[in-house]
Amino acid sequence: MNWLTNFVRPKIRAWVGQPAEVPDNLWVKCPSCQSMIFHRELEANLQVCTHCNFHMKFDAQKRLDLLLDNGWALVDMPKPIVDPLKFRDMKRYSDRLKEAQTKTGEQDVLKVGSGTISGIPAVVAVFNFSFMGGSMGTAVGDGLLAAAREAVKNEAAFIVIPASGGARMQEGILSLMQMPRTTIAVDMVKEAGLPYIVLLTDPTSGGVTASFAMLGDIHIAEPGALIAFAGARVVENTIREKLPEGFQRAEFLLQHGILDLVVPRAELKAALSKMLRVLMRGKPSPSLEAPRGAAAE
Repeated sequence: MNWLTNFVRPKIRAWVGQPAEVPDNLWVKCPSCQSMIFHRELEANLQVCTHCNFHMKFDAQKRLDLLLDNGWALVDMPKPIVDPLKFRDMKRYSDRLKEAQTKTGEQDVLKVGSGTISGIPAVVAVFNFSFMGGSMGTAVGDGLLAAAREAVKNEAAFIVIPASGGARMQEGILSLMQMPRTTIAVDMVKEAGLPYIVLLTDPTSGGVTASFAMLGDIHIAEPGALIAFAGARVVENTIREKLPEGFQRAEFLLQHGILDLVVPRAELKAALSKMLRVLMRGKPSPSLEAPRGAAAE
């Protein structure tokens, strides 16, 4: 047996050639319909299932590339306070932050881009759900205030795209204080006479929903997005009643007047362009025509 293993098998492998290793991430399983989708097909379809239209999580950088015209720039974020309460549960909060930063390559949840959408000035703030579930801490409050100031300075529309489980528990009361701080950021934009649009993605919940996410001039959502303050089980146990089918999903909220539009991911830029042409009418802008290479409406 040793002779076969140590001598014959290596000889045969040398003759026929060693088979190349196949990457284990070529296929992605849809969380909704369980279909297997080839990764390139899923990437080309903007992380939307080609079988059931389920909208999967979408990278913040790619979302900015999708919505903003070519040549947009990142807005510098204030340096966040690290572990202000010296919090520790099963591990130190500072260690959790380092792990999330290593995993995502980002300093915190928020990523802000400044540029144009079909030639109309816009500042877009996107949450990264992969960073500690998109939880809102002091860095998010600082970031949204910085983004709002950028929008006012550039006389640009302000668009926020949350994807969050709510306030960051490791920052305690400081995380809850970001609810009024983000409301102040929204007020700055509205007082300047600029539009504030919220694109709600899956999931948007907790203190995020209870603050800036529900203060938009227009509320849009992606299909099937979970939008809530408390979880469905908590609500059921509180009111002691069975919740209706699809409760807290985008389509249900649209039917009940909470949302203005539900728009598929591939159509978002065109929809935002049409809104901004109306809302920004009369505002100075570099051009109202899409630059070369921008998505056609």
